Amino acid sequence: MAVLITDGDSVAEIVPERGALVSRFDVGGEPLLFMDASTLADPGKNVRGGIPVLFPSPGVIPGGKYPVEGSDYPMRRHGFARDLAWEVRTRERSRVILTLGPSEQTLREFPWRFEARLTVTIEREALRLTFAAENRDSRPMPLHLGYHPYFHVPQANKAATRVDAQATRAWDNRTQAAVPYTGLDLTGPEVDMHLLDPSRPGTTLTRGPGLRPVQLSWSPSFKTIVVWTLSGRDFVCVEPWTAPSGALRTGEGLLHVAPGDTFSSDFEIRAGPR
Repeated sequence: MAVLITDGDSVAEIVPERGALVSRFDVGGEPLLFMDASTLADPGKNVRGGIPVLFPSPGVIPGGKYPVEGSDYPMRRHGFARDLAWEVRTRERSRVILTLGPSEQTLREFPWRFEARLTVTIEREALRLTFAAENRDSRPMPLHLGYHPYFHVPQANKAATRVDAQATRAWDNRTQAAVPYTGLDLTGPEVDMHLLDPSRPGTTLTRGPGLRPVQLSWSPSFKTIVVWTLSGRDFVCVEPWTAPSGALRTGEGLLHVAPGDTFSSDFEIRAGPR
């Protein structure tokens, strides 16, 4: 069952049993997020829409496995957090806190004991997601986190849609090649671009005529921005990740949390004026 939080004329819904997914964020009656309702209603499908939480491995690990102390562990695309039910720890009018802990299932893929906490807060035109991961194990815990927000952008608006991201290098996931970053054309059959060196922790998504722009900001721990869209679908995803895809295997940009310590980060989505 969805948890509703509100502040003024802003409304958000969170679905704990579908990976603590933020399934809706409306400001003044305007939806900022895209949602394919059929995928949300079908537990056998990955939800296409809202804001999936990608932990402990955004993207795809080469070969589907990564090494830990001489053994290989499997890891599914985008990690397991988006597929599992989270527990509602605290619920208030404009804030909800959800938690996810280890289980036999998570330990088969990620052999660390942890507690993940997601705090979702709505304040006027802004939605803030605060993620914290406590390492309850005796060894340093690798950490790779991402969000996969689907922003509502009609196909007809994509030619006028802009992602104000300042970067010089990108990885084109379609061609599996690094390219100089010179901007984005969101009108192609598929865009799957990973910006590797953003110069500031945030960006603005201009969604075309008649729609509010979306101002995004995040903690400096997010070092990669993924922009993804498909032709004929009314969304553009702008995804902050803490490291490039496959970091659990490659080690590139991978963060670590010492035993007993907690990692914390923020991601904010703010609706601008029309």
